Amino acid sequence: MNPGLVSGARNRVLQVLALYVPGGDSARVMLHRLRGVQIGKDTWIGCDTLIEPSYPTRVVIGDRVAIGIRVLILAHFAHHGRNRETGDGAIDDRVSVRIEDDVFIGPGAIIMPNVTLGAGAVVTAGSVVTRSVAPLTMVQGNPARPIARCGIPLGLDTPVKEFYRRLTPIDASDP
Repeated sequence: MNPGLVSGARNRVLQVLALYVPGGDSARVMLHRLRGVQIGKDTWIGCDTLIEPSYPTRVVIGDRVAIGIRVLILAHFAHHGRNRETGDGAIDDRVSVRIEDDVFIGPGAIIMPNVTLGAGAVVTAGSVVTRSVAPLTMVQGNPARPIARCGIPLGLDTPVKEFYRRLTPIDASDP
């Protein structure tokens, strides 16, 4: 039997289990790690979150990251993932999506390929992130745009009133 076929089938089974199994800070994280996603400690992954179905090794998630329900993280496009240096048809193994420590991703957000979410960044619910986000920056919209600087990361243990108190709006006229 073709080893690539077996590996692909195993990846798909683990992905489907990770969508709905209970345990956002335990079982889901473990299943994604088994698929090849690099995930740090104390990370929480919401139900129905899809992390790069075909090439999970292209995603790196840091420590203390909170990923909301129904988030979609894509790390490749079929026509952009090919190795252009060698010209072969194989997808290269470079990291495409990097989510640094203490990032918060709201429900329903979409993270596109070739994006880094800087440490302490916040992606609001339903946002589509097409460009990298600076550390301690809140983004919103489609495409996501910076709307505020965060004084502290929005972690699972952060009092929301303290987080809001430390937000500084970014003037829309700033470059």
